[in-house]
Amino acid sequence: MQRRYITVDVFTDRAFGGNQLAVVLDAGGLSTAQMQAIATEFNYSETTFVLPPRDKANDAEVRIFTPVREIPFAGHPNVGTAFVLATIAKEPKPRLLFEEKAGLVPVDIVREQGRVVSTELTAPQPLSRFAQLSAAEVAACISLTADEIKTDRHAPQVVGVGTPFLVAELHSRDALKRARPDAAAFGKILPRDGAFSVWFYTRDVPASEAPCERQARMFMRGASGLVEDPATGSATVAAAALFADLDPTRDGELKLTVGQGFDMGRPSLLQTRVRKQDGKTVSAHVGGSCVQMMEGTFRLAGEG
Repeated sequence: MQRRYITVDVFTDRAFGGNQLAVVLDAGGLSTAQMQAIATEFNYSETTFVLPPRDKANDAEVRIFTPVREIPFAGHPNVGTAFVLATIAKEPKPRLLFEEKAGLVPVDIVREQGRVVSTELTAPQPLSRFAQLSAAEVAACISLTADEIKTDRHAPQVVGVGTPFLVAELHSRDALKRARPDAAAFGKILPRDGAFSVWFYTRDVPASEAPCERQARMFMRGASGLVEDPATGSATVAAAALFADLDPTRDGELKLTVGQGFDMGRPSLLQTRVRKQDGKTVSAHVGGSCVQMMEGTFRLAGEG
């Protein structure tokens, strides 16, 4: 059986930027073990597998795999998968609904002159705030000193809106650039409350990196050890929900443009917005542009 796949660069409007994603379109009949093996073979930060929906009211069941494990929800896989499905669809839809381990994920489609230019997901769960960590613990994970971790707005904390991440703020853009993952510290501190990765950011963004209002990086476990992710939508939207939770605004929409991947040569722009009503978060969203890169087919040995 020939299975079709399409790869896209997500959270970018140019080829070879953003975060790579492989979308396997004909995933029916694949076992979990086979999906994991295929994701490991692609070796992108995530690979998605598109299956028929369990509920016909929805558009697809989407399973998401890193090179080492399946995850319940992720940002750039939803943005990229929706972009692919909307681009190849015979009948354009303004919104797609994906069934995922974390729940139902709506993804809105933005078109210009009939062409899909970007997509935006709505987080499947409200903000959850878990363990707080010390500045020293986070600093050890990213090879910095404790005084380079900024804690006046919020302590380093595990947060999530579907998948948890350890989120921390740094004082400077220079510290962000110098950060390196430390395997020994990772092994001692993570996972914590389901968080396997560290997403860290700074508000100290130079004018040359506009329109970014934050610059971020993310270290995670890959098939060959600790790796860096060039764009992490699920962590970014969780952080945006955290920022909104801390913001005194009671009603309205809080928007933020986050840059990621700049220090690894794959610049990404993630657009977030969080809606608040009566002081509470109503919904959290993240989206961006995508570029289709490659497409092809594969056949697993032993399949007909």
